[in-house]
Amino acid sequence: MKTFLKIFLIVVLALLAIKFIPVVFVGAFVGLIIAAVLVAAGLSLVATLLAVGIALALALSPIWIPVLVVMGAISLFRKLDARPQPPLMAA
Repeated sequence: MKTFLKIFLIVVLALLAIKFIPVVFVGAFVGLIIAAVLVAAGLSLVATLLAVGIALALALSPIWIPVLVVMGAISLFRKLDARPQPPLMAA
């Protein structure tokens, strides 16, 4: 291509880019709004799942708290009784 044609093509593309700047800005703004809505929905979903998990833990606490106490006591007594074995003597 000749130099004049290259320059003419660049000028035409630059004018088209300037002409379509408002369309690009509107598209970017709409994309930002959609992203904000999706982030808000995701945060509310995480908060809901956290609340359900806490409610489930509170509802099952009469079961798992005594189980943890018994397991802790067994672990404590097992550690108190466990004494290290003396090393074996090599002949």
